[in-house]
Amino acid sequence: MIGPKRHLALVGPLEAETHEWPVPFADGLPRLLALRGRKVVVLVSGDPFWHGAGCTITKDLQPGEWRALPVPGCFSLAAARLGLALQDVTCLALHAAPYDRLRPHLGPGARLIVTLRDGRAVPDLAAYLVDAGFADSRVTVMESLGGPQERLEDFIARDQFAREFSHPVCAAIDVRGSGAVLQCCSGIADDFFDTDGQITKRPVRALTLSALAPRPRERLWDIGGGSGSIAIEWLLSDPTTQAVCVEVRADRAERIAGNAARLGVDRLAIVEGAAPEALTDLPDPDAVFIGGGLSEALLEVLFDRLPPGTRLVANAVTLESEALLARSQSARGGTLLRIELSEAAPLGSRTGWRAAYPVVQWSVTT
Repeated sequence: MIGPKRHLALVGPLEAETHEWPVPFADGLPRLLALRGRKVVVLVSGDPFWHGAGCTITKDLQPGEWRALPVPGCFSLAAARLGLALQDVTCLALHAAPYDRLRPHLGPGARLIVTLRDGRAVPDLAAYLVDAGFADSRVTVMESLGGPQERLEDFIARDQFAREFSHPVCAAIDVRGSGAVLQCCSGIADDFFDTDGQITKRPVRALTLSALAPRPRERLWDIGGGSGSIAIEWLLSDPTTQAVCVEVRADRAERIAGNAARLGVDRLAIVEGAAPEALTDLPDPDAVFIGGGLSEALLEVLFDRLPPGTRLVANAVTLESEALLARSQSARGGTLLRIELSEAAPLGSRTGWRAAYPVVQWSVTT
């Protein structure tokens, strides 16, 4: 039998040979595989294939070599203790992930259940909710669910609490407060992003994402990432989407990574380099956005490389780039859209229209 120390302790004395699963978790896999061919019991928590260790343990084993015996996991146990309809609750595994993963899900009335790495993570979770503007959220901390040491405790995120919490621990969050909420449609406010000014502004971003048309399990190449706003909103559209940002400047690549982490899409891949050279080893995309570095050479490489059916959207502001898109549309088809936007702004003692640079957008399918 092999398992964590706390699991082996719950089982009690055994005649069978026992092995303690080491930390970090990955170090235990070679030990498990070394026992291949013998009858081995691996102890894991709850349902191993629901935010658990199941897939990690079985990925190097063949069908027929293993059998799983799942029992209610912490999410099911938490819902049962609190009377929550699990299908209406967002379940997140934060025991090995940053709290920023919460960000897309935070809004008044949201209900979440999250796993935490240990008892010391509880005040960190509360601090994150306070910093995000949801200090009124009610948090129910649940320790050792399903075991003899099970304990539940409620508190409000902003309040101080005296005692320490024991591992294993999860928390249910009833989100309350007035923090900024990420909208469900594209075109979130520009101030969600840290930027040096190189950003596809909100109205144009909404039109651009509409043209890119993200779908579940699709991958985007965002060429000339700037602040990463297009790739980040692509990832926010569905948890199964993937994206790669290609950015030539190191400071902007770092800024993109920060924006992605804060908005809960730390799965964004960032390639520091210039296109088309930086595209060589990337997996094929389903859609491509060119927000910077547009050139005839780049378009030639893309149309030679991209699989049939790839959606490509390019935005241009300069006359030279506009001319290139007009020639490309004439040669390769697709649609051209000219976007001209004005915002009301002070004009002396009155108000007038302040025009932004017009943007020409080319959308085409390879």
